[in-house]
Amino acid sequence: MRQDWRIILPLAIGVALFVSSASAQSTNQQQPIFVQTMTVERSDQAASRQFFGRVAALETVELSFEVPGYLEHLDALEGTRIEAGHLLARLDLAPFERAVERAELALAQAEREVARLNTLATRNVASQVRADDALTARDLAEVTLREARDALEDAQLTAPFDGLVAERIASNFTTISPSQPIVRLHNMSETRIEFDLPERLLSSVRDPSGVAFSAVFPFRDQDLALEFREFQAETGRVGQSYTISLAVVDPDAPILLPGTTVTVRAALTRDEQQIVVPATAITTDPSGQQIVVAVETGPAGLTARRMPVEVRSETGNAFTIDGVESGTEIVTVGAHLIDTGDLLKRYVGLTVEGN
Repeated sequence: MRQDWRIILPLAIGVALFVSSASAQSTNQQQPIFVQTMTVERSDQAASRQFFGRVAALETVELSFEVPGYLEHLDALEGTRIEAGHLLARLDLAPFERAVERAELALAQAEREVARLNTLATRNVASQVRADDALTARDLAEVTLREARDALEDAQLTAPFDGLVAERIASNFTTISPSQPIVRLHNMSETRIEFDLPERLLSSVRDPSGVAFSAVFPFRDQDLALEFREFQAETGRVGQSYTISLAVVDPDAPILLPGTTVTVRAALTRDEQQIVVPATAITTDPSGQQIVVAVETGPAGLTARRMPVEVRSETGNAFTIDGVESGTEIVTVGAHLIDTGDLLKRYVGLTVEGN
């Protein structure tokens, strides 16, 4: 029995040492985790957002006559550009010309009556009251003549600005009432582009005039520069958003028609340099601390180290962090699966980079 123990005991100790050595060797040969990485740098890169917008005119007006009459002439082809002063429509002028003639004759008669009664009043043949009444009648005749001439001028409708005929509302050879719309006209002296900006973003921007706006068209290689003009100081009925109005300032800009869809790009330059990282690079530990995983080079190769950071986001889709030095290499995807001390290898597509 003693001889059996002398044989068995060394064998048991040898097996235990072999298992311990194999376990240690397995630990030392831990398989690295393949990760995608990026090197963070501080920059003043602008935060950029895109919005759906549309082309709009500076203003759209419906032109009408101030006097009634028979529409004799209408020259307003829809979709054509016209210059300021272009004759769009004209009523039959004969009734208005006759009214001017009657007013001129009435004024001439009133002036003769004033002269006659003044002469009689100086001779004490007629009273001064009658002479003053004649003077008042002469003044009323002058007012009537001015009104008749204004009505004759109002019987012709001209374009008040360089514009685009949007719609021809009335038809030739019809009787027109005062203030009845004849033509709808777009003022294209300045082309506007409008889009809806959510309330949250407008409150974070504070001053829209400090944002760099540009328009992206599918038929144009380069973006079109835009300038901020105004915004409606009340939200829309459906969503909490404000309508922003921008102006096309490029003199070589293509012809844009109201209603054309366009993509508006807004870029806000930051006041200070920041480190911007993707949302997938940030994770949270059990204590609630937000962290990123830094990639460090050591004797065993690339290793991971969890670093606590402070995270901010102005737009909701771009995240800036504090607590990491510029030039630090971090893991961009899968940080929540990595612990401090884990071995790493860079994943660079179909190939894997070693140490």
